[in-house]
Amino acid sequence: MRTQVGIVGAGPAGLMLAQILHLQGIDSVLIERASQEHVRSRLRAGVLEQGTVEMMREFGVGERVMKVGLRQRAIDFRFNGESHPIDFESVCGRNTWVYPQHEVVSDLMAARERSGLPVVYDAPVSRIEGLDGGRPVIHYERDGEPLRLECDYVAGCDGFRGISRSWIPADRLKVYDRIYPFGWLGILADAKPAIQDITWGCHEDGFAMMSIRSPTVTRLYLQCEPDENPDDWPDDRIWAELHKRLDVPGLPRLEEGRITQKGVTAMRSFLAEPMQYGRLFLAGDAAHIVPPTGAKGLNSALADVKVLARALTEQYRNENGQWLERYSDICLKRMWLVQRFSSGLCTMTHQFRGDEPFVRRLQRADLEYMTMHAPGRLEFSENFTGLPVEA
Repeated sequence: MRTQVGIVGAGPAGLMLAQILHLQGIDSVLIERASQEHVRSRLRAGVLEQGTVEMMREFGVGERVMKVGLRQRAIDFRFNGESHPIDFESVCGRNTWVYPQHEVVSDLMAARERSGLPVVYDAPVSRIEGLDGGRPVIHYERDGEPLRLECDYVAGCDGFRGISRSWIPADRLKVYDRIYPFGWLGILADAKPAIQDITWGCHEDGFAMMSIRSPTVTRLYLQCEPDENPDDWPDDRIWAELHKRLDVPGLPRLEEGRITQKGVTAMRSFLAEPMQYGRLFLAGDAAHIVPPTGAKGLNSALADVKVLARALTEQYRNENGQWLERYSDICLKRMWLVQRFSSGLCTMTHQFRGDEPFVRRLQRADLEYMTMHAPGRLEFSENFTGLPVEA
């Protein structure tokens, strides 16, 4: 096959890039190593920044999020036995939306099907050639048969463990990596939200969170060891810890319900520089990972592809390649601010084993400044609802 843009990975980043390019009259082919059903059914939390929702609406895939997504206007931070809500709608005039990632993927898959353009599933990529000159070639397999896709440019949207990043020479790539000494035990429960705001418990025994999946289903998290076995957490122990870390006097107690899902998520910060090499451009988890505290993973991936799609459009429409040359610089400028926010929030709200009392007291001072002082509330609100994507 031949196309203009070869996209490795048919997750939200790859599918959104394909959608924008299609609307601009630019052909693309998506190659995905997993099956379509596996991609569609991958369960991930989904808090969408206001800019992400506006982007989905702009490019024709925002109808369902406006109908069934849950508008989130505030986060209630709880520490020292008290509630400290930050209402970012009133602070900065912006919102976020609770809309799970698999719903975003379903919307984008439907748009791709309507376009009639190809997505090749069950097709692992083995190598990518010609990135530093000529036309790149993506080599992949389908049903045991070796195949190739010739293209003008390659978009690596295949995630942290994908193959795309490995085709940037090691001497051209600088990697920043931090693995946190704790994880999140996450559960899905058939339980009504105790209040309508997402709730964060910053307790001396560890972090906890209640988020809303629907009016009758909640997603809850507990700080735990990174290698924790979920089977060591019976339901009674989970609910006892959640009550201890989240309940405060004068507000409704956490609602309990049947736990339908349980698992442990590791916490990591990762960034690779640059995000491009020759005719290869990385986007999303292929280039960066953030801890889930800031809810930035999906949003950052879509911010990347918005910049990349605009740069490709300038190249094809006006033969103006300066934006492709600047792609990595533009994305990294924003992404380091996202890393700063996500890592700082993670450090502020979690307990590190062995922290001395002085460090823990500084954490509390940071929480108090962020929740009780106008400049702190504004900085949190602007970052949580989403930094602008530079044009």
